[in-house]
Amino acid sequence: MGIRASVVICAYTEERWGDLETAVASALDQSAPALEIVVAIDHNESLLERARAELRDVIVVANDGATGLAGARNSGAAATSAPVIAFLDDDACAARDWLERLLEHYDDENVLGAGGLIEPDWRSQRPRWFPDEFAWVVGCSYRGLPTGTEPVRNMIGANMSVRRDVLEAIGGFREDLGRLPSGAGAAEETDFCIRGQQRFPDGRWLYVPAARVSHAVGAQRTSWAFFRRRCLNEGLAKAAMVAGTGSRSGLASERAYVRRVLPAGVARGLLAGLRGERDGPRRSAAILTGLAYTTFGYLRGRATSAGRP
Repeated sequence: MGIRASVVICAYTEERWGDLETAVASALDQSAPALEIVVAIDHNESLLERARAELRDVIVVANDGATGLAGARNSGAAATSAPVIAFLDDDACAARDWLERLLEHYDDENVLGAGGLIEPDWRSQRPRWFPDEFAWVVGCSYRGLPTGTEPVRNMIGANMSVRRDVLEAIGGFREDLGRLPSGAGAAEETDFCIRGQQRFPDGRWLYVPAARVSHAVGAQRTSWAFFRRRCLNEGLAKAAMVAGTGSRSGLASERAYVRRVLPAGVARGLLAGLRGERDGPRRSAAILTGLAYTTFGYLRGRATSAGRP
């Protein structure tokens, strides 16, 4: 048998209990079985007790770090033993060959980690104005990512894996950047991957579209208000992140995204409008709005940081 992986699933609320059960079931039913599956509960005693009582064939641990996704991931990872640690969101469902597709790339010793395609599972009607370029707003793969297996700057946390020795060498995820239940903060995965690349300059992170998961998108994430707030929070989180990584590394992918992906998306929407598709211009407007809110959040975050001693 080849290299093995442990799976970590983080959860914080009983409102997603059904999704958590689905995520655990998908992790248990892998063509390349996980060495162990760890469910990390983020500071919720009732959920912790229920998970320990009802979830079978998994290890349930409490987040003993800071409240948030980063602390839960670090706590979950500490309870694993495999040389590769894979992370799956509690509202995501992995394809049966998910781990197999990720692990086949670890024969290359320069691969620091690998992440895969995250497809949205819309629980209500997808907004017709919602642009594919901003699928990261709902935690999914977005237009602009590679269509084949290629190196990337960073992975997305709902579907990612990393070598244990890499995670330990860089001290895990920064818990001051970790996403909270409120949605604030979102840059811990980008920061993690940049620090890994800096620590291992010959290494690379791989995006593997064949390693698929579906990610639930509830009705509460389909509003304009959520879209704007999430973009604003992204900018604020990126401002905090680049204070540690530097803007050259911290914003390299974002610059390419703004220069190439977003203008193409705006043009695509406007052309659709000229062909009579009413929602095409609305998607273009959403792209410009998302960019404006993200930029404002970043500038506000940088200004706040500059004012601190």
